[in-house]
Amino acid sequence: MADPKYKRILLKLSGESFSPSGERGISMDEVVHISREIFEAQQLGCQIAVVIGGGNILRGSQFTAKNNTVQEATAHYMGMLATVINGLALQDALESVGCKTRLMSAIKMDGVCEPYIRRRADRHLQKGRIVILGAGTGGPFVTTDTAAALRSMELGCDILMKATRVDGVYTEDPEKNPHAVLYSDLAFQTVIEKNLRVMDSTAISHCMEHDMPLMVFNFRKDGNIIKAITGDRVGTMVTNNKVAG
Repeated sequence: MADPKYKRILLKLSGESFSPSGERGISMDEVVHISREIFEAQQLGCQIAVVIGGGNILRGSQFTAKNNTVQEATAHYMGMLATVINGLALQDALESVGCKTRLMSAIKMDGVCEPYIRRRADRHLQKGRIVILGAGTGGPFVTTDTAAALRSMELGCDILMKATRVDGVYTEDPEKNPHAVLYSDLAFQTVIEKNLRVMDSTAISHCMEHDMPLMVFNFRKDGNIIKAITGDRVGTMVTNNKVAG
């Protein structure tokens, strides 16, 4: 196999990647499949940190209906706990295929995982452990997309990779419009101007300001993680370079 183009990556997984399309909860078959792909990428010598969403278990929006008794901040904390549940599942799945891992949480819960400390996470990566980062940033009103952007910069990653169920960034939602066109390259400014659904606007702004390249690709296609880290063109690359679009 080719050498990795990127020495250290931050992989953003949505909670939906842990369940079959259209379903909720955790399917360990899906989690183990993703784990094997991550393991193969790590075997090339790539250091990998993973940020996970929790939408397969709980979405904060389900508690924001009018007159709901759950406060929005509380709903966000509930979502953060869901990401730790996913992290525990991913940790065991990764270890079942031969990976050394550490699950770290931005909310202290010593009974199940380590607290997130940047220097400690960096050391784990240097030692070849896959670091799973749960509980977002530890505060409400911040998405896991933004948490992924921030952690990628904190940990000195070469690139932020967002795994999705479509092939990249399109002019429109390809699941609603089959004629939507896939972008190969995009500038962050274009993403903002066209209001393209890549990541939330705060995450995009952080990546643009700190020149963190973002790759959006389809994780359901076998081998795509390997292709992405070895420099093969998969999905959409978003950078500060001016790109026609």
